Amino acid sequence: MSKHIYIVFFLFLLAAQGFAQVDKQKNLERKRQSILNEIKQIEVVLFKTRGEKKSLLTEVEDIDQRISARQNLIKVTNQQANYLSRTINNNLAQMEQLREELRALKKDYAAMINKSYKSKSQQSRVLFLLSSESFLQAYKRIQYMKQYTEYRKKQGVTIREKSDKLMTINTDLIAQRKQKDVLISENKKEKKKLEAERKSQESLVATLKKDEGKFASQIKKKQREASKLDKEIDDLIKAAIAKANKGTSVKGNTVSTASRDLFSMTPEARELANSFTSNKGKLPWPVEQGVVVGKFGTHKVPSNPNLTRSNSGVEIATQEDAIARAVFNGEVMEVQQIKGSNKVVMIRHGNYISIYSNLSGLKVKKGDKVTTKQPLGTVSKNAASGRFLMKFYVYKDGSKLNPADWIFRM
Repeated sequence: MSKHIYIVFFLFLLAAQGFAQVDKQKNLERKRQSILNEIKQIEVVLFKTRGEKKSLLTEVEDIDQRISARQNLIKVTNQQANYLSRTINNNLAQMEQLREELRALKKDYAAMINKSYKSKSQQSRVLFLLSSESFLQAYKRIQYMKQYTEYRKKQGVTIREKSDKLMTINTDLIAQRKQKDVLISENKKEKKKLEAERKSQESLVATLKKDEGKFASQIKKKQREASKLDKEIDDLIKAAIAKANKGTSVKGNTVSTASRDLFSMTPEARELANSFTSNKGKLPWPVEQGVVVGKFGTHKVPSNPNLTRSNSGVEIATQEDAIARAVFNGEVMEVQQIKGSNKVVMIRHGNYISIYSNLSGLKVKKGDKVTTKQPLGTVSKNAASGRFLMKFYVYKDGSKLNPADWIFRM
């Protein structure tokens, strides 16, 4: 009985390990597919029109986007191939262990069959029972014969199960080896593409370095423009909060200096804010197709690591005629014209605000109620970069938040 329990437990462990391997493989494949989609987005948004005039800085930044995505793809593909190697080695070890157990089981089973054959005649069984010294001994001998027959059946079932398991593992190994070969082949292709892109980037960076002072000035100018826009947005937020709170109170008190950057909320607004919070990391992108070309926070400039750029939001490059869309239900709090950024739409979601800059052809106005993915306007072209660019912000009251924490897979 103990041997049977061990076999069941061993098979259970194999099954559990198999499920864990499948989950790990699926997660890595999902990650790889996500990066492949990101590369497609980069190609469509940043490299679709080859003849489009761009600044040299923009070209360097675009290639850096593609290089970064391809490096991630190679990294994840390597992880997949390495994981498959470990899985194959584990399966080979399991196969060897199963073969050893199968040999032992077959040997044991053959001995039982041989013994059974020698005493298989009905006459032998009758004599075995009649030779009992008492009724109790005869009863025990009957029970023994039943148990012996049952044990033979179980041994046969165990042998069949282990044989089936060996066949399954062998089939899996063949599929895993093919999958690994495909991944290795794809990685070789990606490495060649990466090498070509790096050479292209090195050539552009070399051109930049010939007139480093000029391009450093351009980078600083871009940063000043970005900082100016961020400050104007910040001022708009503070003014909007003050206007919304006029004549109201926060937590039952008159709005004080300490709470000027906090919305006074009705129960309905609080419920909307809670709903927005619960959707953190799951909100849709503010454009259907886009690539983040300027991240939130402070980062080094790819073409000049001695310089940094700071963003209060994220810069999203998209396609021509792309439509900006609301990331959540809310109310249009403000529509403002900002120099160098066309129209800015601010949507309030309780005490959260989502902001969409550089829009034209607006489809909403102040006071409109909007729903998730509702069109807001068309993303305009940025003259300096040559991209169709939208800067997107997320605020909680007067505090800036990283939009990448809120938007799905940003």
